[in-house]
Amino acid sequence: MNDIKYFLLCLVTLAIVGCNSIQHQLVTQCPSGTLNLPDCPPEDAVDDDTINEIYERRSWVPPSKLEVDPIILGEQAQIPVNSSRIKVIGPSHEDAMRSLATKIWLIDHAQHTIDITYYIFKTDLVGYAILGALCNAVERGVDVRIMVDSIGSLSPGHSALRAVETCTENAGFVRNTNGQITTKKARAQVVVFNAITKFQFNRRSHDKLLVIDGSFPAKAVVMTGGRNISLDYYGIKKDGSPDLDVFRDLEILSLSGEQSSNEKHTVGMVSEIYYSLLFSHTGNRRITPYEASDEFDKGKYQNRYISHRIKAQKSLATIKAFPEIEKQLNSMPDYMNQGFEDAQVRLSHQLSNLTNKAVTTNVVENLERNPNSILYLLSKVLVDLKAAGITSGSLQIVSPYLFSGQYFDEEGTLIYDGAEETLEWLNENPDLKLEVITNSVLTSDNFFTQAIIDMGMAPRFLLTPELQKVWLASTKEGEFNPDIVESEEWKQLINHPQIFFYQTGRLDSDILGGDQHYGKLHAKFIYGEEVGFVGTSNFDYRSNLYNNEMGFFYQGRNVSNDLATVFEQLKATSYRWGTPEWLEMRKKVMESDSSKASPARKQRSIYKTVRALGLEYLL
Repeated sequence: MNDIKYFLLCLVTLAIVGCNSIQHQLVTQCPSGTLNLPDCPPEDAVDDDTINEIYERRSWVPPSKLEVDPIILGEQAQIPVNSSRIKVIGPSHEDAMRSLATKIWLIDHAQHTIDITYYIFKTDLVGYAILGALCNAVERGVDVRIMVDSIGSLSPGHSALRAVETCTENAGFVRNTNGQITTKKARAQVVVFNAITKFQFNRRSHDKLLVIDGSFPAKAVVMTGGRNISLDYYGIKKDGSPDLDVFRDLEILSLSGEQSSNEKHTVGMVSEIYYSLLFSHTGNRRITPYEASDEFDKGKYQNRYISHRIKAQKSLATIKAFPEIEKQLNSMPDYMNQGFEDAQVRLSHQLSNLTNKAVTTNVVENLERNPNSILYLLSKVLVDLKAAGITSGSLQIVSPYLFSGQYFDEEGTLIYDGAEETLEWLNENPDLKLEVITNSVLTSDNFFTQAIIDMGMAPRFLLTPELQKVWLASTKEGEFNPDIVESEEWKQLINHPQIFFYQTGRLDSDILGGDQHYGKLHAKFIYGEEVGFVGTSNFDYRSNLYNNEMGFFYQGRNVSNDLATVFEQLKATSYRWGTPEWLEMRKKVMESDSSKASPARKQRSIYKTVRALGLEYLL
């Protein structure tokens, strides 16, 4: 019952009602001897059992028709460890543009299916270009599913997304593994996650996932990480000129590995099944284009969508014509055939966050409900390391909004303190080292979370309780007081031999009159010598308690080496928390005329207000 095969069987069951009606409609529309009616396949189309099963499994089913809860399936599944080949797409300006080129190229070269979901899907130049590529895919016979979060991708009517489904007027028919046209016509199914009409404000899909040909191991590609669909992530402005102040992010590409032929469910299949569970969540809403209402509409759907489709194709052509993107696209065949590292991977998710109750007081119980969760598996990795007697080495964490949780029961008693647990672990293992890179007041796009990091998290790890109070009291008493920050006690504490907190941005930033652009850190990954995690979680309260998140745990020394290269590059653009250079950078930000000055000066009052109102769990 808990084998991953159960996923497939249940999803086919979920889809069967809707698919039967589709199949019946197809039969009645295409009587023997007719070839030119709408939706009719060519006369030589193949009725392929494998394609039929995949097609049914991918079909949207209204929540009222669901016989099982997809979230429970996700919790109970025995998700396999898969053989994979991994490539890291890092935070450099070049990699940001390469990421966009990769997405477009993968969509352009998909042969059977595409599943795409992003927390933020802006209808800017990048968003429209992706929609244009998806429309083209449908027209050449690729079955497409699109899902966006209702808050992250807030839109009055999602007309641009609805327009993609109008591409089905010219849709091709899905091909089988031999390249033969089958009887299944490609679709574009668009879903809004936890739609506002079924409003659950705090339960969001923070996923960023692209799955190409998931059920076809030799062709499958999975792409995930921190980047959303927006110009803000890809290093270019709408005129094609470089944008050096974008989010600095990281993603991975995952292909089937050398041992995939021995697997019942490969990494692509597992990713597609996971997508189906998220796609089927009971809070979701299927949106469709409005059909033609009068004689002025030129086709099956209203004319309003024509302009969106034209804009999508123009945007796609514009982006492809940008010299750097064109260069990346031309090199993509070589890029997709070299530089991948062998690894074992395991998909992990936070689906339970969508339905958990009493999330801030029942943390332990909720964690144990979902043995497939990111947090559960992270804790298991640490337990396994301890059991194996590993007492030396280092753990590196990169996150834009990293918190170390404190949780209390209903009576207000502290039941878990992440900082205390970590400090105890390090004290027991003096040869272990923890290194963290996060944002600073110079690079953060969220001054609320930055206040928690600078006024709460870092001091809990590094300062004594007495110094924490002084640091938090005021800039005059703490941060700008040489008797404090130049004292031997301060120097000894912030230069902890096992704990290293780095924050991105330096004094030569363009914001401070220099010539360097540090952007905004948005990457999220963890790694050790051979194991790690790359995904969508920020490891803050919202990711840990409310959002669905996903990603891959991996085992592979070479993948860790690639992440280590990125880590060192980021560290070279950072200062260590509490050092004179870091304090000077903060002072310069506070004195600047930038938009970051006021939030930096007010960090202490922001932090105290957030804590007093209990809002830290919602950030």
